[in-house]
Amino acid sequence: MTVDVALTPDSARAVLEAQPFSMLVGARMTQFGDGRTTLEIPVRDDLRQQSGFVHGGVLSYAADNALTFAAGTVLGANIMTAGFTITYLRPALGVILRADARADAATRRQALCRCDIYAVQEDGVEVLCAAAQGTATVKQSR
Repeated sequence: MTVDVALTPDSARAVLEAQPFSMLVGARMTQFGDGRTTLEIPVRDDLRQQSGFVHGGVLSYAADNALTFAAGTVLGANIMTAGFTITYLRPALGVILRADARADAATRRQALCRCDIYAVQEDGVEVLCAAAQGTATVKQSR
């Protein structure tokens, strides 16, 4: 597979840190490479909904970015999300939200990725709270 502009762990983190919304939610990349990406978000009160659970939009953000960064490990930097679905399995409560994504299959132009989202408790117990699947595609030249 040809990757026109490869992403390294450092350049991937720089891309994440250049996204204002990522900085707003406090996202950090803890793994990048070999078809896998992990993003973590510290859970704060302003990321919760009215019942005290992490807002579904935050889980969706985590899935979207983790899926696309996982695709970037195999497709390179010039990509964008083509679409994704998310299934909320249980409310997210904890101190860290962790999105583990992997590229399961790829062609030269697109990658199919999956993501599991965990709410990490204070004692380190991980609770699976959502799962997502999506594709990223190489951007077309204009």
